[in-house]
Amino acid sequence: MKVKTRFAPSPTGFLHIGGVRTALFAWLFARHHGGQFVLRIEDTDRERSTQVSIDAILEGMAWVGLDWDEGPYYQTERFDRYRELADQLLERGAAYHCYCTPEELDEMRAAQMAAGENPRYDGRCRKRTEPVADASPVIRFKTPSAGETTIDDAVRGRVVYDNAELDDLVIMRANGIPTYHFGVVVDDADMEITHVIRGDDHLNNTARQVHIIAALGFDRPNYAHLPMILGEDGARLSKRHGAVNVLEYREHGYLPDAVLNYLVRLGWSHGDQEIFTRDEMIGLFALEGVNASASRFSPEKLTWMNQQYILKTPAAELVAGLAVQYRHMSVDTADGPPLSAVVEAFHERAETLQELAESSVYVFRDFDTIDPKAAKKHLRPVVREPLAEIRQMLADLKTWTADGIQDTIQTVADRHELGFGKLGQPLRVAVTGGGVSPPIDVTMVLIGQDRCLSRIDAALSLIDERIASANG
Repeated sequence: MKVKTRFAPSPTGFLHIGGVRTALFAWLFARHHGGQFVLRIEDTDRERSTQVSIDAILEGMAWVGLDWDEGPYYQTERFDRYRELADQLLERGAAYHCYCTPEELDEMRAAQMAAGENPRYDGRCRKRTEPVADASPVIRFKTPSAGETTIDDAVRGRVVYDNAELDDLVIMRANGIPTYHFGVVVDDADMEITHVIRGDDHLNNTARQVHIIAALGFDRPNYAHLPMILGEDGARLSKRHGAVNVLEYREHGYLPDAVLNYLVRLGWSHGDQEIFTRDEMIGLFALEGVNASASRFSPEKLTWMNQQYILKTPAAELVAGLAVQYRHMSVDTADGPPLSAVVEAFHERAETLQELAESSVYVFRDFDTIDPKAAKKHLRPVVREPLAEIRQMLADLKTWTADGIQDTIQTVADRHELGFGKLGQPLRVAVTGGGVSPPIDVTMVLIGQDRCLSRIDAALSLIDERIASANG
């Protein structure tokens, strides 16, 4: 059997973390088995579906690198097919027209709830033989009222439903648009989907859908219903937990491979391994490793994972993403050092590319003020003379190298019988505006000779102001 999976989002919102996890598992299963992965846009909700959402889904899938072999297919382009099969069910007596008005349905549900019953359609139109004048009926499927329905799920195991608890669901609306249950059955059959991998919020839907599959004479696909993702507080994952447009993670400087690596561990495991390459994920992924229990989304763990990827990814591969972050900040990098050199210097401290850009912005852009706390602690009158000597020696350097800068600082420190750090830290505050940076010699090489000299001059002026103030 040739394995074929699909991801079928509704374009009523953006592609969020939960959707990406579902797509990832379906994609991995197909790739592991050398099969095909289909992208289908279920856009029959015309009031809520938007082109903006479709574009965001396609862009999000492209960013995380979940490529598809077929599609994207759109349900709105397949209405004739749905109508054809709905008519077949009507002809076979497996479906019927329902003329109940919304008011009648509301009254029915209210009466059932008042009697302590679960609200469900009572089948009153099942045996209707005459149409209702001037009414546009829906089409309902005749769900078997006796027996049981068994679902052998790859994650949840065997699940049994009492057919008496399942009512006759609508498969075609009065306007000729199929409902979710009907569209998904027809699409999966026509697209030859062998394995339906989706969230376990669809598990109850599966019991309804297999009856339609049988009535149409289709082969039943294999099912795997993935556990839901919860926030750290145990509540259903929402925007406040991080269930935002996945492209927001790109904007904040997360790496797509880090996002996928984190998501694959939400509900799936392979021993104690935490970090997987894409090839490892493909080679190792199996539905048997999916846990049926809900997983908890941790922004902190995702950020940790991203930091690991920043540490191990070659600098050249991070340059494009870093450049985007600088553009967001309106930072001109044209007259600065190569971005690969900035990555090499700053990546060990950065959890995201956004953080890397923010921490290194002084390499390209002059700052207006020095951090007051750092200035008070390190730019003291006692360092004025050695700092001025360093400035003069740095101005005389013919080549601006880390070794030359290091030797200059050490020479002045020895002359004044000071430790290297006693001058290195005031110098760091002078040229970066704060007290934290990569090694001072590396930092100054990146900033450049002219910028360093002018910033040291500004620091010396600040020290002179402190001296004048102290002298009254």
